[in-house]
Amino acid sequence: MKIRKGDKVKVIAGKDKGKEGIVEKVYRKANKVLILGVNLYKRHLKKNPENNQGGIVQVPRPLDVSKVMLICPKCGKITRVGYKIEKNKKNRICKKCQSKI
Repeated sequence: MKIRKGDKVKVIAGKDKGKEGIVEKVYRKANKVLILGVNLYKRHLKKNPENNQGGIVQVPRPLDVSKVMLICPKCGKITRVGYKIEKNKKNRICKKCQSKI
């Protein structure tokens, strides 16, 4: 997977199209990413010892990786990810400005 935890991404499809956020968790087998503040859904919770009040809580849900694009830290544009091998090490690069990510 070309997107990792801590990457800044932009949503390019779906109800949250145009929103930006940082990847909090990557689900490799399911091919999904969890982004803080994006793809929020409401969940109704009963009153319990952990949650004394109960009620409606907003919960972020994972988003398919095909619906997000990486934002290059150097040029600030959304970009595809390429790879360059230097000294037996594989590095991710921005396809637009050719800088390391």
